[in-house]
Amino acid sequence: MIFFKPPWVNHEDNKPIFSVDIHPNGGRFATGGQGGSGGRIVIWNFGPVIDENEEMNIKIPKMLCQMDNHLACVNIVRWSNAGHLLASGGDDKLVMIWRLTNEGSSSIFGSGKINVETWKCIHTLNSHNGDVLDIAWAPHDGWLASGSVDNTVIIWNAQKFPEKVSLLKNHTGMVKGITWDPVGKYIASQSDDKSLRIWRTSDWAQQEVVTDPFTECSATTHVLRLSWSPDGQYLVSAHAMNGGGPTAQIIEREGWRQDKDFVGHRKAVTCVRFNSNILKKETPDKPKSTQYCCCAIGSRDRSISVWLTSLKRPLVVIKDLFDDSVLDISWSSNGLYLLACSWDGTVACVTFTQQEIGTPLSMDEKNTLYERVYHKSFQKNWNLSFQGTQIVENPELLSAIDEINEENVKPPLNIEIQDPHLVNKDVSFESPNLNQSILVPANKQVETRLPSGKRRITPMMLTSVPNTSNDIANESVQLNSVSVGQTSFSRSSPTKSQIVVETIKVPQEMNDTRKVDQCKSINKSSVQTPGIKINQLMCCEVPGDEPIIKFINILDPLKLPPGVTVTKEYGTIKIQVTNNCHKIPKGSLSKIEVFRSINDKGPKWDTYLGAPIRCVASNRSMIVASCEDSTIHCYDLKSGARPIPTILIEDLVSSLSLSQTGYCLVLTKTGLLHMWDFKKPKNILSRISVRSLLSGKGTVNSCSMGPSNQPMVTLTDGRAYTFSMDLQSWVQLSNPLDPVCGTGGSLTRKVASNLPLASLQRCLPSQRNLDTLPPGVMLSFLESQITATNILESFTEYKHWLMITVNHLLDKGPECRLRLILDDLMGPNHSSVKKQRIDNNVMDASKKNLLTEVLGLVKTKLPWQRLYHEYKEQLMEVSE
Repeated sequence: MIFFKPPWVNHEDNKPIFSVDIHPNGGRFATGGQGGSGGRIVIWNFGPVIDENEEMNIKIPKMLCQMDNHLACVNIVRWSNAGHLLASGGDDKLVMIWRLTNEGSSSIFGSGKINVETWKCIHTLNSHNGDVLDIAWAPHDGWLASGSVDNTVIIWNAQKFPEKVSLLKNHTGMVKGITWDPVGKYIASQSDDKSLRIWRTSDWAQQEVVTDPFTECSATTHVLRLSWSPDGQYLVSAHAMNGGGPTAQIIEREGWRQDKDFVGHRKAVTCVRFNSNILKKETPDKPKSTQYCCCAIGSRDRSISVWLTSLKRPLVVIKDLFDDSVLDISWSSNGLYLLACSWDGTVACVTFTQQEIGTPLSMDEKNTLYERVYHKSFQKNWNLSFQGTQIVENPELLSAIDEINEENVKPPLNIEIQDPHLVNKDVSFESPNLNQSILVPANKQVETRLPSGKRRITPMMLTSVPNTSNDIANESVQLNSVSVGQTSFSRSSPTKSQIVVETIKVPQEMNDTRKVDQCKSINKSSVQTPGIKINQLMCCEVPGDEPIIKFINILDPLKLPPGVTVTKEYGTIKIQVTNNCHKIPKGSLSKIEVFRSINDKGPKWDTYLGAPIRCVASNRSMIVASCEDSTIHCYDLKSGARPIPTILIEDLVSSLSLSQTGYCLVLTKTGLLHMWDFKKPKNILSRISVRSLLSGKGTVNSCSMGPSNQPMVTLTDGRAYTFSMDLQSWVQLSNPLDPVCGTGGSLTRKVASNLPLASLQRCLPSQRNLDTLPPGVMLSFLESQITATNILESFTEYKHWLMITVNHLLDKGPECRLRLILDDLMGPNHSSVKKQRIDNNVMDASKKNLLTEVLGLVKTKLPWQRLYHEYKEQLMEVSE
């Protein structure tokens, strides 16, 4: 054990510090007291307190933020259990709620100090008629209690500040201390009226009044901060008397007995604070470990004592630690650090080891204890708007709880995730592969000679990633691949392009023209051609649109050099394309040849076009080619016949995709999309612009079709969009620039990177300090993930995000969103619509089976047992 006082923790001129509280994550702590002309709150970095190297490092800030908003002395500061809010109360009769913002650092006017963090007052609660002396958050953070010299305790709705839940006003003296029962059933308050009162949270009525230990007490303390043990068995008061000596009275939960107390201090006890951990210690002579709690007591005699409930004597007594009365105490969440503040304006730190104080129980062990003793799960964050019972009402639920306790494992989500070795652990972004049908060579750059003699070199990424799919004969779709052969998602290492082309100059010259080697696999379900990164376009006037007076970041792809034959393989069929293969008086011809097998020397059929070919795509039944004259040609793969006439569009093609179902998607160099169904044949989309997507510095990276033949566009900055046929609008799938998306970046790493949505979201950032954000931020991200997986028809990902969302709602609410999910999976339960298959399935999976798995999660959460029972009965009725 070590104790010391960091001299730099003070409020200037050693003004009194009335309160101290360590953040739940242990990274910072807050102090409250007097400032220059009013109240002051300071948030400090906890690292330099416990680490001498950090303390000596001038680059590590010690003070994080100073807030002087209170008009009078600050008496109390308390972090919420989740850590995203800070509450303060002062002599100005106000309670203020603070939250961390992203405004960065700022200077403090007139002091020369710098606020590294910015904490903003988001709510001011002003219903008290006197000084606010104590504040306490409920275990679930749904309520906040404040006690005042106006003899009242106000219970605030923390979800809807400044709404009040209740006003407790039986005290006849100043309320100087408040504490919550850790299982949420009671709240206790201590007052100068020589009483300690215990109130029920179910109806806010008074449960018990304790007066006997306080009859000899006088109002000599500034505060009376009592505390409840983390196991809920003991309530320890401040400033009691026994035989004329000051004590801290121990009140047992069972029968509210008052036959024990902590003795030894020479003056009145001002504050009591239990370590939030239930501790255990192994003893050689006992088969089971001993479980106990740890309590620190501060007194007006300037000393602190630390007690264990398993010992009759204190673990340690630190005398004359301060020059004046001890006012507040705080434990770190790991239970090894203790901070105390005093009227003399200093803060002391005491450090323990686990050998000295014991080993804390894990959260599972802690939950097991609560469920065994109180039949109630310890959930800090479950939603307060849901007034669920904590008493086990269903034998089935009790059996489920027993099973969980025996297994001591969390309930599995039953989500089919890919093998670990398939998951890409690299957090850097790798976007979906470029369009595979553009016939451009690789490993060369474009060099343009201007009339002035200057050279303009356009760098390009010319490698691409081949699609992976099954053999033509085997058309079964795997869960970890895309259902349409043309659409694919990139792997971690792209394959090298097989096509080599010469540098292009103006005038264009050809150097070292070489033919293409054939080394691609036969089992490919779509034509594998190298792609090109779409970088830059100076957009011309588009017919029917106003002229565009800006650069659109789409690049016109390279021409295929004349005389070079490009070979592609599709299954057992070989396709060869040669530009400018025959000279004629009015120009030159380009040729497409189709061979029965890769070894055939003579083509099965061939055809000629009067313009150079730019892009080619193929599926099991047809070939589509686009040419330099802005035409698009379609051929039957077996015979070479034209099923539809030549199509003329307004500009050159930059990207061409063809799905197995005959849908053809074209992106022009001016940023317009066209889509046709060549099997019908009919037009699906016409002249849909991608310009609205090109905000910021992002450029088009790929254009392809999704599982339902919907157009998909990805940008170089990680954004991904799809065009909704129903909404006739672009729909966002991924946006790393959105702060909300950053909150779930770490969750996306847990999904196999080759799944459709996960492959688009590899660049999502992993945001830290999520505990400072409201629960609704994460819920917003999760719901957007569910809608995106619906659009992409990725059932594996849909189920994964659905289960995570349900878990989030069970912990943090709100109930209405959870009911919405359950109602959707349940579907209509009246007979007139039971036979409608479309209502009973999601992506060909049974909603009832999904509902059964979701209820399996709800079943493990004791506060939601009535909801589980309600939907379980409905499901049984519908199944029958």
